[in-house]
This record gives sequence, C-alpha cells and structure tokens, in this order.
Amino acid sequence: MLKQKIKKQPSCADDYDSESISVESARQKILEKISPIDATEKLTLSKSLNRVLAQDIVSKLNVPGHANSAMDGYALSGDDLPDSLTREYRVIGTAYAGRPFEYQNKRDKCQAGECVRIMTGAAMPAGTDTVVMQEQCEKINDTTIQLASGHRKGQNVRMAGEDIAEGSIVLTQRHQIRPADLGVMASIGIAEVCVYRQPRIAFFSTGDELRPIGEPLATGEIYDSNRYSLHGMLSQLNVEFIDLGVVSDNLEDLREAFKTACSKADLVITTGGVSVGEADFVKNIVEELGKIHIWKIAMKPGRPLSFGEIDNAVFIGLPGNPVAVMTTFYQFVVPAIQQLSGQGARLPLTFEVLCDSGLKKRPGRFEYLRGILSRNESGQLTVCATGKQGSGILTSMSQANCFILLDEHCDGINIGDFVTVQPFNLSL
Repeated sequence: MLKQKIKKQPSCADDYDSESISVESARQKILEKISPIDATEKLTLSKSLNRVLAQDIVSKLNVPGHANSAMDGYALSGDDLPDSLTREYRVIGTAYAGRPFEYQNKRDKCQAGECVRIMTGAAMPAGTDTVVMQEQCEKINDTTIQLASGHRKGQNVRMAGEDIAEGSIVLTQRHQIRPADLGVMASIGIAEVCVYRQPRIAFFSTGDELRPIGEPLATGEIYDSNRYSLHGMLSQLNVEFIDLGVVSDNLEDLREAFKTACSKADLVITTGGVSVGEADFVKNIVEELGKIHIWKIAMKPGRPLSFGEIDNAVFIGLPGNPVAVMTTFYQFVVPAIQQLSGQGARLPLTFEVLCDSGLKKRPGRFEYLRGILSRNESGQLTVCATGKQGSGILTSMSQANCFILLDEHCDGINIGDFVTVQPFNLSL
C-alpha cells in the first residue's frame, strides 16, 4: 500500500525552519567572534583617506592661531562704535591675510576715532576687536570712512582657537578618515598619521559547473559571475583582497584552497558549496580545519550561510545564487569587515517610504526584495520592486538601488503602504 505522505526535511522553500536563526542574531554572533585588527602603520596624510585612526589626534596649536577678520571691512575697537548718530573714522592702514598691519612710531594699538582697513583672514590689529563689513561703511576718501549705529562689539571676528583649541582631541581613535578630516589635520600641521592595517580578504568560488569568462560553455555550465560581484563590492570598501579563482567540488582542492586563503587573509569568503547537496563540501572542510558557528539564516534570499574560524582567519560562506551572494554580503560581510577594520560595525541606513508595488509575502522569514528608490512628481520618495525576485535573477540587483525589507511577520504589502528600505552601501 502506498503512503499518503513522505517525511520531508527543512528546505529553503519553507516559510519557517526551527533550525534557522534570525538575521539580527546571525549578525550579532558573527560580530562577537571577530576581533579588530591591532596591527598599525604610518601613512602620509594624503594617503590616509578612508583608513581608521589607531590613536587620537591631539592639536598642538589653536585654529585659528590668532583672532582674525571674517569679512573684508574695517577693524576698530567695539567700545568706539557710534551709539546713535553717524561718525567719521580715520583709516590708519591696511591689514592683509598673511601680512598684518604694523603701527608706525611704535604706537601699540588703534586709538579712538581710528580704524584699520582689513581683509578676510587678516590678523586683528592691536586695539581692535570688531569688524564692520565694507558694505556697511561709507567711504569719504582714502583715509576717512563714516559709520552709522547698529553694530555690536566683537562682530565679524574669528577668535583664536574658535575652531580647534590647543590640546584638544580633534579626531578619536577608530575614527574612519573622511575628506574633511584631511583638511582638519592639515590645519593643525599633521603630516603623518598612525592607522590600523587594512583587513585582508581572500575569496573564491566553488563549483564544477563554473567556467571563466571567455571559455565556451558545455551543457550545465555557467560563467562565474559571483567573483566579479564580490570584486566590485570589495573594491568599494577599505580592504586589500585576493581573488583565488574557482575551486572545483573536490575535497582535496578545497582543503588546499582554504589553507592558502587562511595563510594570507584575515577573512575568507566563499560562494557556493554551503547547502545540503552531496557535492557541497565547504561546511565539512571548515569543520575539519576549524570551527563552524552558523549554518542557516531565516532570510530570503540567503538561507544557507556559514560562518566559522580557521586558524587566525574568519570564514564566511555565502550561498551560490548570485542575488543571495550580494544580499548576504551587504547584511553580514560588510559589518564583519567594519568590525575587523577597527571602526566598529555600523547599522545599515534604513527609512520608510511609500511603496508603489503590491508585494506578496508569507510570514516566517525576513525577505530582502530588490527595489528602485526614486522621487515622484511631488518630490516624495517612493519605492517599487524590480520585478521578478528569484535569487538567481541577477538583473534584479543591477536594476535596483536598495533593498525593500519585509520582516518575519509581514504577510504582504499593498500599493500605498509604507515599507522600510535599505539603500545599497549606506550605513550609520
């Protein structure tokens, strides 16, 4: 007699799998196992962009170094400003940026009824603490101006140390250097900085079906797109990386590939070979050489993902499907690299927008749909899905600029509902 039912195993088609863990739990478990790189190096300021500071930057001087004018105008004492009626002042000289005004006959300051023509950035002459911009002065002749009331003492003056005070911490350890930071450090005379070494990432694809671009394809074979996607995503990060190519589904080949990768890198990334097929050997090799901590994530796409350690290297095994590779890279690999680099993992930037698409979903897993974020005719941000959302449809990532996040409890989205989006490559 035939059975009415067969015993099934949990699969990526299931909405719920008791053996899977949540995205947030997986991310946290990965970060808990990763220690920041502590090796450092010194770089010239111009080569330090995007690197992570290994020590605080302390200023040895004030910025500005002296009180200076914020405007082109006339410098005088604030106590000598007119109260109500207009008043004439004698112009006794000119102060330029880099060329301060010098008093004649050993006079030490500007006297009552006198002023100094001053340019933006010029040091304030002795006896002056206020600048009246030139547009608010009436020039009588080359040596005389007239001012009206309505000005205040100290206006249009940048004080010494107003931006940066001597002895203050300008940038803290583990801060990632941005373009403005280069200017800040240059302003205090920093020519060289101590930074953490960049994380070294090794990656390779697994699968007998993969072929390099340029070779003809036999039946069942495909070109290896995942390594090119990984190359592109890693190129946008502050890392050094090594592409180890394609490794066949062979235990010995995989074992050697892992040994080579772990000897050269802080983080090893693979694509494929982490499912439950008979030829998916990656999990077994990692368990043989080190430890495996994660196996299945309650997300779509990207359920089969492994994380572990081999010697001094961290391992993240991404799925084989192209969209799943990119999705899991953004959710797990990016924060792992941030943690390694010393800057600390940052939360991906997310916000809510109106959805222009109806989205089908069953509760159970966290889903990352590919979306196009844009502005409508009213200037309001909206998002729509890119169309087919299969994990093998890489064009859905090429067309998209964000993920549409649908949590485990979501049972679908109607047009006009608000949804949470996560733009690619943005974090806080």
